[in-house]
Amino acid sequence: MQAFLTLTRRELASFFVSMTGYVIIAVAVFQMGLSFVILLNNLQGESTPMPVTEVFYVTAFFWLILLLSAPVITMRLFALEKYSGTFETLMTAPVGDLQVVLAKFFAAMIFYMLMWLPLLGCILIVQRFTGGATALDPGTIASTYFGIFLIGCLYMSLGCFASAMTRSQMIAAMVGFAIGITFFLLSFLSEQLSASKSWWSQALNYIAMREHMRDFSRGIIDTRYVVFYLSLTVLFLFLTYRVVESRRWK
Repeated sequence: MQAFLTLTRRELASFFVSMTGYVIIAVAVFQMGLSFVILLNNLQGESTPMPVTEVFYVTAFFWLILLLSAPVITMRLFALEKYSGTFETLMTAPVGDLQVVLAKFFAAMIFYMLMWLPLLGCILIVQRFTGGATALDPGTIASTYFGIFLIGCLYMSLGCFASAMTRSQMIAAMVGFAIGITFFLLSFLSEQLSASKSWWSQALNYIAMREHMRDFSRGIIDTRYVVFYLSLTVLFLFLTYRVVESRRWK
């Protein structure tokens, strides 16, 4: 456990030693702020019957922050270690492969959730202008952040997998982005086929992230969604572990 905590602190600190972490947070905060400025202009001082969390979810900025930040956060986790030559040194230390994978994943998740903290400040500002009592409903805010956390788990785990497969941070980011946007685009496909009763149409409904996040932003937590995201997270972490472990076979 001590080795795991040490590795996690090391990985988390690396985000703030360089400018990468600050740039990611700055861009995310700028997009959050811009989206809420647009929302305030559209509302024109009138109250809204929807929770502000749901109003923010329907904007493109929410998904833009997620789809762009996840590959950038995770691209360096393994790729930079391999490129700089420190990966073999790390793996010869008295730590297990699984500890290394989990430490990098948890460090990325902690940074990811820190990046989303300014969203709460934006909600406070919007609540002041809209006068909506539901804007600050603790349950709705908690479920929204829980949805952000679950989707983040999926995207951070697939980003770890992409980074573990290559020495190039750029390739890792591109692969992570490609896989991530594929999951996102399936949401639109499921909406187009929502009227169909075929088994594959119903299967697509279970992986429609836009529908999942709509429920989370309304304060609804469906256990099927939780199982879906946690299962895929475990799958990608397992694949990452196998890629890291495969160095022993060479």
